[in-house]
Formats: sequence, C-alpha cells, structure tokens
Amino acid sequence: MQIVIPTNDKKGLNDKVAEHFGRCFTYTFLNEKGELTKIINNTSEHMGGIGLPPELMKKNGADILLCKDLGPRALNLCHELNIQVYVFKAEKVKEIFELWKKNKNKKAGIEDVCVQHKL
Repeated sequence: MQIVIPTNDKKGLNDKVAEHFGRCFTYTFLNEKGELTKIINNTSEHMGGIGLPPELMKKNGADILLCKDLGPRALNLCHELNIQVYVFKAEKVKEIFELWKKNKNKKAGIEDVCVQHKL
C-alpha cells in the first residue's frame, strides 16, 4: 500500500503538507507503517508537464491520498483511479499520517472539497 501526500520540498516526514494538492512541487510517498518510500516531483500539467495529478500519483503506485484539500474534479478522478482520499488539517507529513492512522474510516466526500472549488 502506498500513501501519497502533496509537499513542496524533499524533507520526508518533516516536510510541510502543501496547501494545494495539484500545485505542490513534490509528492511524498509512505508505506502503511509511515516509512518514507520515495519522493517524486510534480510533473503534472499543473506544473507545466503532462497529465493530471491523480494520474501521476497512480502511475507511481498511490493507493491513498492524504491532503489538506482538493477540488471536486480531483476527488472524482481519484475515485475513478481507486485512490482513497482523506482530508485533514495538518502541517507536517508525519502529522497528517498520524491523523489518518487514527481516522481511517473517514474518507473524503464532496463535503470535504475546497470551498473555492465548490462555486
């Protein structure tokens, strides 16, 4: 199982969780024990590359996305790609992982999407 978290650097468990899931600079991957497995650059079309962020994450083995927020289209694409999504307010990678470990039953729904994307 691969857990992915949007980040803006390559600091692993001590990195900050990015405010915007699609416009982050990096994605940090953890296993189910919370151990760092890899960090990749965001090469999606949001950063001048090809493809959408959920497609990039899935291509790199993501099963679960932990983030602060995302839009409804991203949430739907994650669901289509069988990526489970969880939304938590946390500052660091290790904090968002711990919140997920304690709240695995609360998957993100349309009520959890970013307010500005609901309009």
